[in-house]
Amino acid sequence: MTEALTAAPKTSILHRVAFFETDAMGIVHHSNHIRFFELARVAWMQEHHCPYTDYMSLNLNFATTRAQADYLKPITFDQEIEIVTWLEWTRGASIGLSYIIQSGGTIFATGTTEHALVDEHGNPRRIPSEKRRQLKDLSAESRSTNIQQV
Repeated sequence: MTEALTAAPKTSILHRVAFFETDAMGIVHHSNHIRFFELARVAWMQEHHCPYTDYMSLNLNFATTRAQADYLKPITFDQEIEIVTWLEWTRGASIGLSYIIQSGGTIFATGTTEHALVDEHGNPRRIPSEKRRQLKDLSAESRSTNIQQV
């Protein structure tokens, strides 16, 4: 783990793989990794920032604009996995998060997602200033800068 990762607030959720999340080869279908990232992202917001529903009450949502997953080892049915996430960076209207999917000390996948804040019509909107400031303070980017300045 990098120094920035260590400094960034992380959320860890456990998930037992359901049969329907696997494919004909008996491993988690690749698309479900993105769903696991989504579960962890919403949990991270709840734990460290605010409930996602706070944004929804303002008719705002974080639309996914980019998702990347690196599949390192297969995950199988009934396996309990831990999904760890943290906020990498915050910009005026967007955020970027990183993820690790692991179990028993083995890393099965890593990934990143980027999200743009949009209104009910899909138009980009700046993250409200107080929320943006909170998010920036929670980001690995900010914490890495703070560590290097000490």
